[in-house]
Amino acid sequence: MTRLDRANNVADLRLMARRRLARPIFDYIDGGADDEISLRRNATAFADYELVPDVLNDVSEIRTETKIFGQASRWPLMLSPTGLTRMFHGHAELAVARAAARHGLLYSLSTMGTTRLEDLARAFAGPKVFQIYIFKDRGLTAEFVARCRDAGFHGLALTVDTPVAGNRERDRVSGLSLPPKLTLRSLLSFALHPSWSIPALTGSKFDLANVSHKVDALSSGPMSLFDYIGGQFDRSVGWREVEWLAREWNGPLAIKGVMTPEDARRSITSGATGVMISNHGGRQLDGAPAPIDQIEAVRNAIGDAPDVICDGGIRRGSDVVKALALGATACSIGRPYLYGLAAGGEQGVDRLLTLLNQEFERTLTLAGINDIASLSPRHIRHRPNERA
Repeated sequence: MTRLDRANNVADLRLMARRRLARPIFDYIDGGADDEISLRRNATAFADYELVPDVLNDVSEIRTETKIFGQASRWPLMLSPTGLTRMFHGHAELAVARAAARHGLLYSLSTMGTTRLEDLARAFAGPKVFQIYIFKDRGLTAEFVARCRDAGFHGLALTVDTPVAGNRERDRVSGLSLPPKLTLRSLLSFALHPSWSIPALTGSKFDLANVSHKVDALSSGPMSLFDYIGGQFDRSVGWREVEWLAREWNGPLAIKGVMTPEDARRSITSGATGVMISNHGGRQLDGAPAPIDQIEAVRNAIGDAPDVICDGGIRRGSDVVKALALGATACSIGRPYLYGLAAGGEQGVDRLLTLLNQEFERTLTLAGINDIASLSPRHIRHRPNERA
């Protein structure tokens, strides 16, 4: 914890993660698609917005509680679903969920997670969402819905921006695959990072725990599970399937990957209760807009009731304040907590969430906001960043 205490922001935790992880593993967290334009813009777009403060308001107490997916949250932040989490720390999703519980936040488990959803549900009593796909095998999707209902998950997040994997060139250059292809360069990187490599080689078996039962003990080789999943992504999925999923689940459902007002409206009329404005962290369509730039139009399109979650680019607590002022219900983070996880396991995630919350509350105080419900467009002004 002494080392983690020296982290003052997300950037510090990113640097710690970079030092601890082998290069191919760090690049998997850190990289995006193609020229990584959307990856960079997700974060830098927040600088295009200025906060306009009120003064002489009583900010001795600040109300930050809200509801996301119908569940109480201590402040308007949730932890996004991230795949392959065991690659970054042996305690994987359970470490992240425990830190989320300590901070009173909602945690989302990925279909591509390395912890069984039932195991996470037993270990984590807090609000939880499962990220789901509509696979070619609709029976597999229906099975996930039933398992989530039985395990007590509170909502589903349907990812819709992955008809095909994005062009993540960093992964190809670094040789990241499952299992890793050990080039001379990557082998040297693994050898130089024993604090990651030794636990990774000697710890629990790496597994896509929620789908591995569909493949007969990986009988066709170590890649067969990943080949199976890759073959399940369905390019023909449309709104009819969203309607089917909404009926099948009959509970809080957000469509993750929505970027336009038109798709946001269609999401709600198809049975969703909210949308997650997301370009998949800049890992899919390079050149897609930054999520923060789409919040206002999406909120205007679907009204006040549905959840609008800004997913991507959050690096400071002040970013959350800006998103709320534009009309978001909450924000979600992926990379920042993975940096914390890689830097120091559960304690690293805890440090990250503490820093973001401190920044969030400090920003509200300085802006003269004593209740997040009072945030409105008058508190924010768009000024295009000349450096962009």
